[in-house]
Amino acid sequence: MTARDLIVRDIPALLATQTGKDAFYLLGEHHIKHLPVVQDGRLLGVISEEDIFNHKIYDPVGGYDFSMIRRFAVQEDEHFFEVIRILADNRLTVIPVVDAQGNYQGLITQTDLIRALAHTVSVAEEGAILLLDIPYRDYDLSTIARIIEEEDVKILGAFVSSSQDSATLELTLKLNRTEIGAVIAALERRGYMIRSAYSEREHTDALRARYDALMSYLNV
Repeated sequence: MTARDLIVRDIPALLATQTGKDAFYLLGEHHIKHLPVVQDGRLLGVISEEDIFNHKIYDPVGGYDFSMIRRFAVQEDEHFFEVIRILADNRLTVIPVVDAQGNYQGLITQTDLIRALAHTVSVAEEGAILLLDIPYRDYDLSTIARIIEEEDVKILGAFVSSSQDSATLELTLKLNRTEIGAVIAALERRGYMIRSAYSEREHTDALRARYDALMSYLNV
């Protein structure tokens, strides 16, 4: 998934001729704290509520000092993991998308990015979550996937991180079944260490409820 796939079409950019008052209206209407400013189809920068406070409310935003204003943007073919990094590192609520020539294509909101991430790792899908501790030398996702699929279970998502013990990886798997006793037994027979497993329906319902609550909060 690339930035192009995540562009939101119903939030307009600010034109350079629009005023701080116009900016405040759009920020409030769409529940965001940043907006891109565009002139002749090209991105000038990203202004925040604080930037508007530092100018007269009826001043055109094109007259703001863009040498002091955020210039963050992503290319339309950027992978969405990179979009997440830039948005998070710079505490943005939206991030503009441009093409190779610097022409403004649209924006991505924090809300839609989190929703895309959740669907990518299958948070909103029913299923079990399995956590394994695996020595680096034994890590082979294709082998693990084969063992799991032999039990007629599919991996919906996988996340790998380093544990405090630098010789071990933590592997989190989202599976498409809630009952995974056979999978656990098959992995343990082959020497894999299962840290924890969440396979009961109430765990899945709680995860989906938290996901829905987060989406509701971000849309306030």
